[in-house]
Amino acid sequence: MQLQKSFKGEEKTGKLYLVPTPIGNLQDMTYRSVEILKAVDFICAEDTRNTGFLLKHFEIATKQISFHEHNAYEKIPDLLDLLLAGKNLAQVSDAGLPSISDPGHDLVLAAIKEDIPVIALPGASAGITALIASGLAPQPHIFYGFLPRKKGQQLEFFQQKLAYPETQIFYESPYRLVDTLTNMRSVYGDRQVVLVRELTKIYEEYQRGSISDLLAYLADNPAKGECLLVVAGSSGQEESLAELEDSDLKALVETAIAQGSKPNQAIKQVAKDHGLTRQVLYNIYHDL
Repeated sequence: MQLQKSFKGEEKTGKLYLVPTPIGNLQDMTYRSVEILKAVDFICAEDTRNTGFLLKHFEIATKQISFHEHNAYEKIPDLLDLLLAGKNLAQVSDAGLPSISDPGHDLVLAAIKEDIPVIALPGASAGITALIASGLAPQPHIFYGFLPRKKGQQLEFFQQKLAYPETQIFYESPYRLVDTLTNMRSVYGDRQVVLVRELTKIYEEYQRGSISDLLAYLADNPAKGECLLVVAGSSGQEESLAELEDSDLKALVETAIAQGSKPNQAIKQVAKDHGLTRQVLYNIYHDL
């Protein structure tokens, strides 16, 4: 067991602060976050240009260190050396809470391993902010972040989550929304969903309705800006997944093969998952 006393323990090292930043509206920056960013020795920033604008706005002169997914592996040892030498660091992402969809989690694990205090500050979080105003059940919920991009992988992902009763939260690109919602409907059925755009910004928008409602609206009103989806959990009454189109079933088989299954094994497993006979799916896959 490891015990961390964040503020009353013996200070043998520096501290790693996880500092949230606004997801759009700069007024959402907390007083404490500003004070910590001014007080620490260095700020580890996902994008020093974006963070630079924030620091300038709040008149923060602390030096930045570039820390993102492409250099995290080589930077973490250097950051640990600073912390072990007694320097205090703040880690920030471009928007919202660090360690979510950025390399901050790896730094947290490395710091914990060295008995360095890790202190999280509360603040803006896009997923939770959208959830509480969505109108869908706020608890229980599951946050997944970004979805797989390829169709077969998406279908497989939704298949795995089909029976989950929790409200589900996803980040998605506006350019992939229609394809994602189409794939989701083919597996989940026509569930209730909320598309949230430009959260906390001047063009903030909530689109609430069934998946079909949103697809019809998006056909004439393509989405722009930063988006996330809040999706109702399973009611336990979803229709059989055998309603997937042949092309969707083929994509699922191909995904299973790409993951190491032999063709016949993949066909057998997908057929079982979707309430089909192996022969029917075999004929679909081979265009017989």
